[in-house]
Amino acid sequence: MIEVYSWPTPNGHKVHIMLEECGLPYRVIPVDIGAGDQFDAKFLAISPNNKIPAIVDPDGPDGQPIALFESGAILLYLAGKTGRFLPDDTRGRYEALQWLMFQMGGVGPMLGQAHHFRIYAPEKIAYAIDRYTNEAQRLYGVIDKRLAQSKYIAGPAYGIADMAIFPWLRSWKNQGVELSEYTHLKGWFDEIAARPAVRRGVEVLADRRKPLVDDKARETLFGATQYQRR
Repeated sequence: MIEVYSWPTPNGHKVHIMLEECGLPYRVIPVDIGAGDQFDAKFLAISPNNKIPAIVDPDGPDGQPIALFESGAILLYLAGKTGRFLPDDTRGRYEALQWLMFQMGGVGPMLGQAHHFRIYAPEKIAYAIDRYTNEAQRLYGVIDKRLAQSKYIAGPAYGIADMAIFPWLRSWKNQGVELSEYTHLKGWFDEIAARPAVRRGVEVLADRRKPLVDDKARETLFGATQYQRR
C-alpha cells in the first residue's frame, strides 16, 4: 500500500486525485504544514525540500521501496506504474509533459503568489497584488485558449495534466479571477469537478484544513522557520 504524506492543498490534491483515478490502495499520513510537521526529520528524509506531497511505495520499480517528492514527479511515477493517464506514443507523451511542466513552472508558482499577496501577506502591497492577479488572469487565458482547441489540456484524453492543473483553479476567487469569463475553461472545469474520483480526491484531509489566521501558522509557513537550514 502506498503511503502518501500530504495535506489538503492543490499540490496534495493532485496526487490524491491520481491515486483515486488509478484505484491504487493508499494510506494518508497527514503533514500539518501550519504546525510545522514538514520540518520533522522523518519527513525530511523523504522530502528534503520540506514540501508536501511525498510518497513511499513499498513495491517500487525493482521490487524495492521507493520514496518520491515533488507532485509532478509523483504523477509521472504513478502513470508509469499503472500505464494510465499518460499517452504511450512519443508525440502524445511530450505534449502531455509540456502541459505538466506548464503547471509546475507557471500555474502553481504564480497562482500561489497570487494567493499569498492577496490573502496571506501581512501587508497589502499593491504592486505585488496587481502583478500576480494579472498573471493569474493571463494563465487562465492561456488555458482557456488551449481548451477551445482541445477537449482536455494535453489532447483528446483526460490525463495527468488535467489532474495537475484542476486543483489550482478551485480557488479562482482568491486569485482575482472570474471563472465565467473563460467559457472553454469553465466547461472543462465543471466536467473535471464532477468526476467521482476527483470528488473523492479533493475530500482527502479536507476536514483537517483550517484558515491560516494564527500568528504561529503564518510564521511557520512564511517566516524565519521556513528558511532555517536543516
